[in-house]
Amino acid sequence: MENNKSLLWPQGILVGLFALSASLSVGLMMLVKPNTSDAESRQSINITNVSMSAARPGTQKRIESLKSMMLTSWQQQAQAKGLSYALPPRFQGAIIKSATLSKGQKIIALTFDDGPWPQSTEQVLDILKENNVKGTFFVVGRNIKNYPDILKRVVAEGHAIGNHTWHHWYHAMNPQLAAYEVAQTTNLIYQVTGVKTNLFRPPGGIMNNGVAAYAKNSQYAIVMWSSDSIDYSQPSVPKLINNIFRLAKPGGIVLMHDGGGNRSHTIKALPEIIAKFRSQGYSFVTVPELLEMQEKDQKLLANKK
Repeated sequence: MENNKSLLWPQGILVGLFALSASLSVGLMMLVKPNTSDAESRQSINITNVSMSAARPGTQKRIESLKSMMLTSWQQQAQAKGLSYALPPRFQGAIIKSATLSKGQKIIALTFDDGPWPQSTEQVLDILKENNVKGTFFVVGRNIKNYPDILKRVVAEGHAIGNHTWHHWYHAMNPQLAAYEVAQTTNLIYQVTGVKTNLFRPPGGIMNNGVAAYAKNSQYAIVMWSSDSIDYSQPSVPKLINNIFRLAKPGGIVLMHDGGGNRSHTIKALPEIIAKFRSQGYSFVTVPELLEMQEKDQKLLANKK
């Protein structure tokens, strides 16, 4: 199930991205001084994990330039195509805590709030990549402004993006301010990544301070959760894991945080969370994929009737 994609990736973008990745890897290998075996030198160099200590003096700037060029080119292609999540009409303006799936489908969606955040978001991405898991990241506008390249990596690695307002405020807002909080964040997500998101999660799950009402009226899916790690309070790793599995269920949406503070416990717990879900027979999907699966199930049931 991890390979189902509801984000509509045009074939041209994927081909272009792979070509850029290959070109960048070759370019980086030419710039970095060989100090490994022949077998090791044939491996691709991850653009986010290049060892600067291995580079000759003066090459770091050129490496960073190549990385930036690749991300910018991908971003421009994404914007030209207008990537968006295929959200079924029944979920537009709806409040979603979990999905209703056919019996026997053990599917779960991992979600991460409050990024992009230096170090912790990147560590979460590393773990997800190592385990071939795709997640959904609900991002804060002012953090995107400060760390745009981290968000570019989130999207480039196949994860879904949702809106988590600009400031992450809890207090009541008038309609104009609420509109700014949501619309400005969506606009910046598009400017940075080329993705047009229609997923929204209100900070703190607060539904009555103005932002949720604006998002609902603007036909966003209001994505809540069915299982809360409560990791913002920094519980011990075993307690954090127990918080998740206490209410975990097929079709569920798990709430964790990759930004907004010290997320070391979440990062330590995440590999075990993934392993435990898999040991119980679960597969991982993004929120758009989860909603698409429910839509297909509902259509099948309707056809049978």
